[in-house]
Amino acid sequence: MDIQNKRISDGEFARLRQEVLTQWPTGKEVNLEEAAAYHKAMPASRNFSQKLLAAKAAGKTLVQPRAGVPVIEEQIKLMQYLEEQGEADLLPATIDSYTRQNRYEEAENGIAESLRLGRAMLNGFPAVNHGVKNCRRVVESVQVPMQVRHGTPDARLLTEITYAGGFTSYEGGGVSYNLPYCKNIPMERTIRDWQYVDRLTGLYEEVGVSINREPYGPLTGTLVPPCISHAAAIIEALLAAEQGVKNITVGYGQCGNLVQDVAAIRTLQELTDAYLQQYGYGDVAVTTVLHQWMGGFPADEAKAFGVIAFGSLAAALSKATKVITKTPHEAVGIPTMEANAEGLRCTKQMVNMLSDQSFQDERLEEEKEIIRQETRSIVDKCFELGSGDIAVGVCRGVEAGVLDVPFAPCRANAGLMLPCRDNEGAVRILNPGNLPFSRELKEFHRAKIEERATAEKRKASFQMVIDDVYAIGKGRLVGRPR
Repeated sequence: MDIQNKRISDGEFARLRQEVLTQWPTGKEVNLEEAAAYHKAMPASRNFSQKLLAAKAAGKTLVQPRAGVPVIEEQIKLMQYLEEQGEADLLPATIDSYTRQNRYEEAENGIAESLRLGRAMLNGFPAVNHGVKNCRRVVESVQVPMQVRHGTPDARLLTEITYAGGFTSYEGGGVSYNLPYCKNIPMERTIRDWQYVDRLTGLYEEVGVSINREPYGPLTGTLVPPCISHAAAIIEALLAAEQGVKNITVGYGQCGNLVQDVAAIRTLQELTDAYLQQYGYGDVAVTTVLHQWMGGFPADEAKAFGVIAFGSLAAALSKATKVITKTPHEAVGIPTMEANAEGLRCTKQMVNMLSDQSFQDERLEEEKEIIRQETRSIVDKCFELGSGDIAVGVCRGVEAGVLDVPFAPCRANAGLMLPCRDNEGAVRILNPGNLPFSRELKEFHRAKIEERATAEKRKASFQMVIDDVYAIGKGRLVGRPR
């Protein structure tokens, strides 16, 4: 499949759209002109872009959970509870797994079974099956903005339904919703399908409706070095901007070392702004999101709250525009709405207490400079591999291992790079694989990991990686040998 980072023409988009809207009967409910009018009539309090920009200007960190259930009435009940009892500033509809794989018939059966049994038989909200009118019921049931969160390689119909349904933010992208989620789908295909999503977002923008787009920051979620998630986010931001997106939130998954996490959020904002400016998209507004720890959690709820609070600390001190929260039930499965609200309130308390505080550390500037050099080396090499076209370059970069996501299931991903923690818990790179790092950067990582190996009286090895993956669930950050 031939791709390029070029805005989809009106004629080509119209042809594709005709196909997309016939994938499920609810596609017939979509009318862009009517949907735009619906958005314009909504109160400003429900617009994601506006709320993010106001928070950024005020130096405030907004709080948002993950949540989604299959039945409309239960989704409304959940959203209202998280708004009122959880004090959420922003709300999600987390989409179910069948919808993520475009298996709408099975999602329909899941809705029916949920109604019959009186309990959730899907792990999220099947927005395509519910259609535009029911999505609007959910959006209108709360006063805060709502976002679609999912994990869908081909999200085109889902985008059409939920945009027309009044959602004002949409997560995902052709890189971040392929490598961490898919096994056999070519990168070229997901890039192309997400260009459709971004072009649709651009069309809404052109008629006066701003919809926020958010690349999925954490990727595989565990021990992802900042430069990897930064590179993916920046590339997806550039791809989105070319299609006309004007409001983008770039994300990062908490790694656990406070200095590194603060440096990561601050450089993510800086580097995304710089690349957008460099390539002619200086009118795009950029905000940031920190995802609380995405790896294993302690089963003990009190200990889980410690992990949640620590993520809240990193979000607040880095001045992330928003933070995606976790719950004390992370180790055991889908949380109750009460547990979800508790995670929100814990986070809200922390970010409110820290809102007037700043964070400086003598190591912060060094960490920021390392992240800058690493990220630029990856993004610039992708541009080089694509002969200046980042859509081509990222596909070639993934194939070459220039952008290499740890623990990703996708066969296109090289899987050569291995991360582990250094002696202070920062995520470093044990094996760089084919990352295009300078000799100095490689030596920096080698020295940091060797320092830990010396302290632990063992050789730097894959065992460190294993130990670090499980460490937080066992009550530590660094996976020390017993």
